[in-house]
Amino acid sequence: MASLNQLSPPGSGTGSGTGTTTHRSLRREVGLIGLMWASVGSIIGSGWLYGAKNAVVVAGPAALVSWGIGAVAIVLLAFVHAELGGMFPVAGGTARYPHYAFGGLAGMSFGWFSWLQAATVAPIEVEAMIGYAGHWEFAQGFLNDNGTLTPSGMVVAVLLMALFVAVNFLGVRVLARTNSAATWLKIFVPLFAIFVLSVSNFHGSNFTSHGFAPFGIKGVLTAVSASGIIFALLGFEQAIQLAGESRNPKRDIPRAVLGSVAIGTAIYVLLQVVFIAALPASTFAGGWDKLDFPGIDGPFAGLATLVGLGWLAWVLYFDAIVSPGGTGLIYTTSTSRIAYGLSKNGYAPQLFERVDKRGAPWFGLLMSFVTGVVCFMPFPSWQELVGFITSASVLMYAGAPLAFGALRRRLPARERSYRLPGGAAIAPASFIVSSLIIYWSGWHTLSRLGIAIVIGYLLLGSYATYAIRKGLPNAPHMDWRAAQWLPAYLLGLGLISWQGGFGDGTGRIPMWWDMAAVAVFSLVIYYWAIRVALPAEIIERNIEDVEVVDEGGH
Repeated sequence: MASLNQLSPPGSGTGSGTGTTTHRSLRREVGLIGLMWASVGSIIGSGWLYGAKNAVVVAGPAALVSWGIGAVAIVLLAFVHAELGGMFPVAGGTARYPHYAFGGLAGMSFGWFSWLQAATVAPIEVEAMIGYAGHWEFAQGFLNDNGTLTPSGMVVAVLLMALFVAVNFLGVRVLARTNSAATWLKIFVPLFAIFVLSVSNFHGSNFTSHGFAPFGIKGVLTAVSASGIIFALLGFEQAIQLAGESRNPKRDIPRAVLGSVAIGTAIYVLLQVVFIAALPASTFAGGWDKLDFPGIDGPFAGLATLVGLGWLAWVLYFDAIVSPGGTGLIYTTSTSRIAYGLSKNGYAPQLFERVDKRGAPWFGLLMSFVTGVVCFMPFPSWQELVGFITSASVLMYAGAPLAFGALRRRLPARERSYRLPGGAAIAPASFIVSSLIIYWSGWHTLSRLGIAIVIGYLLLGSYATYAIRKGLPNAPHMDWRAAQWLPAYLLGLGLISWQGGFGDGTGRIPMWWDMAAVAVFSLVIYYWAIRVALPAEIIERNIEDVEVVDEGGH
């Protein structure tokens, strides 16, 4: 995480304060490699350890099609973010673009989605670490048979969350020196496993022995969201969140975003191919949904042991700590950056902008710890957490295409270091894809996500109301008219999910008709949103206010 957490020295920047807690502006010290490695390091986390197994159980060998769909979705979103990131190099960018275009209500909403997504990744990575640690006898009492945490497992999970936060507090400089080497390791181990398994055990007949798509199109689409494919490919936004610390953001942000997606997608598709091909036929003799073998709780390491590559299994068990642990650390850092952006926009107390003498945004880090621990309670299993976080993530990303379309229409002449070719078509397409992925997560997940959304409105809405009534300097303008489409979008998508056939929906809307309904509904929302977006002069004022604060004299 080289230079990711370095802030201005005491006494510099725009803020003031004394003692160990003060305002400081973020320093622009991160280069292209630092930005790209932050994104790649986030993409290559626990997803590579579990994604291939979970996808093939749901979709069979057609999981390869699922990865293709997921990759297209992420690429579309990455293109949109690349233009926005180059235009607005600010900390916690994904939480702030909707604020520019639609004002306070939309900005607060998508800011909450962004923070929720970042704050809940670390507990997912903890679950992955504990799952793979079950290989060792001392850790076998940490998980129940259904994958949920036992009381002792809960204690270990909380301690690991505390470790992520503690390293951010106390070990930032050490972490900065080792991040590059750790990221290289996170890339090398999966590539090495791909090579070894493909050379030693590759059975092409596995792709057709039970049919290529035994669970049909529903299995393929369910795998995109519910099995962790989208979750695995997410992480490119880390370069966006750290844009306020980039040395040359207009050049480097688009390159880092698109480059990290290309690297991550290639690795994950190859992992899926070798996982399917290396499995002995006996492990899925009863069908892909009955896939089973000793050590399946740690799929790749268990597979390596099964095919006589015990030494490779030990390498994978080691990486099962490095990969999720590194991603958890990065997202813990990212959470504080998003909270920083929320505070700058007036949706959270200015306490989130304060840092200690080591440059750590201490209150944001503490809140990320509390949120991570809470996530272990209602969603203790890795699978439940993945479904939940995927929906929260895509809700966050859905704000970017809308902001993109509004800013293209309202500020067509504004300088763009990267102008997306065909943006007028790609932006609404990426918004449709975002909505479909949310829908494929299923009513079981979305109903719980709705509770989290309500909690966010209560928390951030209460502070925004207080700030407005007290006339605080960072009090936001809610701009209700510019966000009139937002409640219609959230409620409408929830209604379609309830009546659809994914994840405990009623099934009243038949397959394909449900996805057509989501697509048409999304297009209506998209063009409605950009039509009522803020006037150009107000957008410019929002951008100018934030840019002046973020520059901090640097």
